[in-house]
Amino acid sequence: MYIDQFADYLRLERNYSLRTVASYQRDLVLFQGFLKETDPDLDLLTADRDVVRLWVVEMMDKGEKSTTVNRKLSTLRSFYRFLRIKGITDKSPVQGVKGPKNKKPLPQFVKEADMDRLLDDVDINLGDGFVGVRNRTVIATFYETGMRMAELIGLDDRDIDFGSRTIKVTGKRDKQRFIPFGDDLERRLKEYLEARTAEFGETHGAFFLSPKGGRIPRHQVYLLVKDALGRVSDVSKKSPHVLRHTFATSMLNHEAELGAVKELLGHNSLQTTEIYVHTTFQELKEIYKQAHPRA
Repeated sequence: MYIDQFADYLRLERNYSLRTVASYQRDLVLFQGFLKETDPDLDLLTADRDVVRLWVVEMMDKGEKSTTVNRKLSTLRSFYRFLRIKGITDKSPVQGVKGPKNKKPLPQFVKEADMDRLLDDVDINLGDGFVGVRNRTVIATFYETGMRMAELIGLDDRDIDFGSRTIKVTGKRDKQRFIPFGDDLERRLKEYLEARTAEFGETHGAFFLSPKGGRIPRHQVYLLVKDALGRVSDVSKKSPHVLRHTFATSMLNHEAELGAVKELLGHNSLQTTEIYVHTTFQELKEIYKQAHPRA
């Protein structure tokens, strides 16, 4: 009865979609069934905090994801808030119950050997003429600087300083930083400029151009990266951000200081960068399992 009233409230007063309402109903029916299995005398109005915690434990024991458990707890909170609004009860058994912490998935990255093959193997065709040179340079720039896609698209000619070998990048909230680059990227950037000049003549403005001569659009960058990574790697995500992850992971694997990687990536907090430490450790675990005879 109360579940149906709650569903009507969500649909008619809160204008929730039928799918969302059905999801709330399923969660409440599951909780109601758990109450009956735990104690036949328990119902939605007599449930207490301890039985809600037991439900959380049971869901976790069954292998439910933390996001799913927290969503169901959110359903309970909304339901008991509704009951209080309607004067049906003055308590909520969910109050004070904390859900499990959501685990952040480790960022995916491309192996160094695969990146070397992608950038150095001439048999991997990333396009003809100007487009091919541009595509390979875009991949190299992502991999060798760790910049975001919007930062790469926004690069202008004046941001590349070959004298100091730095790239001025404008990141989130217009925060600027300088990223150094080495011999390999310098060579590729100059090769790209030569190909660009041959294609369009002398231009001054956007650095990476589309085949039509304008600033390269977001969808072209995404598609060229997806195509390129698909040729050498089986990572499920094939996006510019994966190359950013690959940059950070490679830096830490080669003993770069965490604080330095933080500055290069433009992170505000060291905690954001620390996830790559877990990534590198995960890679070490995989190497250990493959290589150690007793693993």
